[in-house]
Amino acid sequence: MSTVLNHKQIGQKLTRMAYQIFERNIHSSGLVFAGISGMGMVLARLLAEELEKISPLTVEVIQVLLDKSHVAESEVEISPEIELSGKTIIIVDDVLNTGKTLVYAMKPFLDFEIQKMEIAVLVNRSHGLFPVRPDYTGFELATTLNEHIQVDFSENQYSVHLL
Repeated sequence: MSTVLNHKQIGQKLTRMAYQIFERNIHSSGLVFAGISGMGMVLARLLAEELEKISPLTVEVIQVLLDKSHVAESEVEISPEIELSGKTIIIVDDVLNTGKTLVYAMKPFLDFEIQKMEIAVLVNRSHGLFPVRPDYTGFELATTLNEHIQVDFSENQYSVHLL
């Protein structure tokens, strides 16, 4: 196991991503971070906190509930259900591997007249088997399919490891 990002580096990545989100959404009528259940939800909350420190934008955080291990068979739901029409949705996950989870995570938002949809990930592994590209990336890492990325958001000890 090797450390890819330590706590300080992750903090820097989050700040940079928040500035990028602010710059691209400065005129947005509403911003919603949709964190994919698990580490994606933690990352969504962290990004929302960073964005609120540096901008006047109003940010809402919701969760995309799905079973990552059986994403094709699982129900995909959002919680809490809020008004999404006219808003910018940023789907947030910790690691982008093949893109399959993110494709399924988009499904519930297709029922709304949203302004636009973007994707934010902490680590992009670049194994694009699905046509999904993140708009905001903390770190790009070329890996083999046999290697795994582990993101840990333990309090005051954030880390990313390659296993």
